[in-house]
Amino acid sequence: MTSFDRLSLQELTRPGGYDCACGRRHECALEYLNIGQGVLNRVPEMLSALGSARPFVLCDANTYAAAGERVCALLDDAGIPHFLYVIPGQGRISPAEWEVGSAVMHYDPRCDLILAVGSGVINDIGKVMARAVGVRSAVVGTAPSMDGYASNSSSMEVDHVKVSLYNHAPSGILLDTDVLCQAPMRMLWAGLGDMAAKYVALCEWRISHLVTGEFYCESIAELMRAAVRRVMEAAPGIPQRDPQAVEAVAEGLVIAGIAMAYAGISRPASGLEHYFSHMWEMMALERGESYDLHGIQVGVGTLLTLKLYKRIRTVIPDRERAQRHMNAFDPAKWEEQVRRIFGKTADEIIKIEGQTHKNDPARHAARLDNILAHWDDILRIIDEELPEYGALCSRMAEAGMPPTPGDIGVSAQDTVDAFLGARDIRDKYLSCSLLWDLGLTEKFAEYLAQAAED
Repeated sequence: MTSFDRLSLQELTRPGGYDCACGRRHECALEYLNIGQGVLNRVPEMLSALGSARPFVLCDANTYAAAGERVCALLDDAGIPHFLYVIPGQGRISPAEWEVGSAVMHYDPRCDLILAVGSGVINDIGKVMARAVGVRSAVVGTAPSMDGYASNSSSMEVDHVKVSLYNHAPSGILLDTDVLCQAPMRMLWAGLGDMAAKYVALCEWRISHLVTGEFYCESIAELMRAAVRRVMEAAPGIPQRDPQAVEAVAEGLVIAGIAMAYAGISRPASGLEHYFSHMWEMMALERGESYDLHGIQVGVGTLLTLKLYKRIRTVIPDRERAQRHMNAFDPAKWEEQVRRIFGKTADEIIKIEGQTHKNDPARHAARLDNILAHWDDILRIIDEELPEYGALCSRMAEAGMPPTPGDIGVSAQDTVDAFLGARDIRDKYLSCSLLWDLGLTEKFAEYLAQAAED
């Protein structure tokens, strides 16, 4: 069988994909991929390769200035008709219903492809929009800030809840390192933070496989590990905007998207560290407040989660304690906590539990049996997958990244509430789920209140 971690980017995106030892066939829908210096000039080439004769160019004000204006000039020079839409808004825009609806309502039906010019939010909106109007999408990246370039999922806000919507992956990606190197430094940090998250993501994917029987593929995991190693080796060059370091991060982020496309889920790229970020964003939305870039929050969440795992490593599982916790579970108190943490989005969260039944005693019993039977394996996975906290913290500090919630304006209480609420927002088994099953949520919440400020 093919070792994915030894393949080039072009080989990873070959048509038809690969049969895998896990029993599945993995493929990515990418038809065109170009990462390098000066490749922005190849936008017409990408459109030709994708068979697009009239693209719908989608930007916001910032990404139009970064590359969108030049993209349109290149299309004009090449004689390629196109329609430009710049989503209105001051500063950062949101990946939410209004923005998607605004773009769709301005769509020119003569267009045959959505050409998103931007990074996370614009790419996600482009993918959702492409599915809505029935055409393909491509993206010209403006920052190496997130791992969704090649993925088939979009991180969106639906009814003020952070959700992953699964769409078609982009058919083309073009990342010019000359453009990427000029991105704001916080966006460069965000890309590094999103790659650091993969340590936890792979750890929790393997644990979930043991506890819940969720699908897991070692070949995809090794592809992701190899990409993380390369990015962490290049990380010291980020503060100097070193083109090779920026390109390494960009390639790592694209590989993360390919890994998600291969798996058909976001597991290879996100775990509890992402849910800290999702929860902080939802809290900010509830209050009408601003929040930091997703990847920066994810970097902070990664360090927090490493602290939790260091403490999990000392846990001795106790069936009686876990069963007492389940027996004492009070749906009314749980709902009260959900309403306190989530505010006006609480009804949506409660609806999720009605579909997933994570709090069901019989399902808890089955999970607990697996945890107790595989505890030594869980500890081995933690040791194999996770870096030492101090080493990763130092590597991120070298790049200038903020390490604690307080450094990005998040309080200790919001950190604890994010930990408590992360288990409820989606049906994904995380370290907070493991602790809940073991009856240790409250104990670890108390620890986290202190650890968040260290």
